[in-house]
Amino acid sequence: MMILLNPNSNTPLYMQIYQEIKNKILIGDLSPGYRLPSTRLLASTLAVARNTIENAYLQLTVEGYLESKPGSGYTVQKIFDLNVTNSFKPQAKCDNVTILNSNYDKSLFPYDFEYGHLNPDDFPMAIWKKLLIKALNDLTADRLSMYGEKKGEPGLRNIISDYLRKSRGLSCDPDQIVIIAGTAYGLLILSQLLKNHSESIALEDPGYHIVQEVFRQSGFKIAAIDIEDDGLNLTQLENSPARIVYVTPSHQFPSGAVMPIQKRYQLLNWAKKNDGIIIEDDYDSELRYNSRPIPSVASIESNGHVVYMGTLSKVLSPSLRISYIVLPSKLVPLYDSLFSSYPSPVSVTEQKALEMFMNSNQWENHLRRICALNKKRHDLLVQSVREILEDRVIIHGENAGLHIVLESRKGLSERDMIERAKQKGVLIYPVSHFWINPANYSGNMVLLGFGNLSESDIVNGVKKLREAWDQ
Repeated sequence: MMILLNPNSNTPLYMQIYQEIKNKILIGDLSPGYRLPSTRLLASTLAVARNTIENAYLQLTVEGYLESKPGSGYTVQKIFDLNVTNSFKPQAKCDNVTILNSNYDKSLFPYDFEYGHLNPDDFPMAIWKKLLIKALNDLTADRLSMYGEKKGEPGLRNIISDYLRKSRGLSCDPDQIVIIAGTAYGLLILSQLLKNHSESIALEDPGYHIVQEVFRQSGFKIAAIDIEDDGLNLTQLENSPARIVYVTPSHQFPSGAVMPIQKRYQLLNWAKKNDGIIIEDDYDSELRYNSRPIPSVASIESNGHVVYMGTLSKVLSPSLRISYIVLPSKLVPLYDSLFSSYPSPVSVTEQKALEMFMNSNQWENHLRRICALNKKRHDLLVQSVREILEDRVIIHGENAGLHIVLESRKGLSERDMIERAKQKGVLIYPVSHFWINPANYSGNMVLLGFGNLSESDIVNGVKKLREAWDQ
């Protein structure tokens, strides 16, 4: 296996090796079942450190190109049907849903593992204030007295187009981008845009409950599709009447499942065969901690079957409500027709400030800082759970995002886990209300967020959970 490296390139050596092997798999030079050289042998052959090869193999394994088996090394996985045009249970049953009493004072609980919240100290307040002032100074009174551009400010859409090309490998024209005020608003738009495409929509089960509410209220029939260890159950999708599917392949909520590359190609083939539309919510794609993000579904197809959704809330602030949709080119005229009288729901001043932020070196520095801070919290939480809770729980959904899911191995129900934790001053959260079909839920899982906790609170909170669950 010949691999050419450029020691003078700015691309790290492990990424060069990763890309070379990936390309050989995609063009068929390395067939399914082919056994790669050992990390020691390839490191010696290429005269690089062994951990360089290990990092390359790890990324290829995470993305589904390779399979690792103890004692057998790394072998090439079968990548499903590469004719797609591209640029490049739980076993137990539980009928009960835990309904938490929200009428309590959260300040009485020292350890709150709430999900979706960011640490206020992580927000670049000084930078943002300066950018807002500069945006106001740059905008004329006439401009501020008018509604914003209907799809969002052109400057910001240009910057996001460039950002997606560099960070997610997604090439799109700024005219395909619509700036929206959060995911729910974007889904409302899509529910109107796609209502004549299919009476049914396939949704992940479990999944983000707001998605379920939006499409239900918009008149769609819901086809609940189970989540497997590697994401959406595609057999169920094939057998459903839906020709639209909503997926979170980068870090499925709440399970944390990551869809490997071959399954993404299978999903695209479903869309191609059924004239389907995939709504790809690239949830948590920026927050991967021990591997690089897998290419987005939208980046590996060019037939107009994918609507891409992204948000900046996880790396900036949920309160800013700045998200975006990337429409396939064939849907742009329909959008322009249906929403020609809708002004942008996002403040012109904030759009301008964000444009300047993303166009500066400070943006990349901020992303690296946010990822590093949350990786530290994530790793500490996972380590604490393993060392303190030991075999009491199974961890789901690690290595990305701002939460993990714990499954009890000691016979505790979701309700027991939550109520016992509260008695020790710890707030943890149910996952039961994310199920479309509650009967499919095992009833013994809880969700722990970590974005707003200090390191000491993470460790002490897990210690309190052990006390609570051992009583």
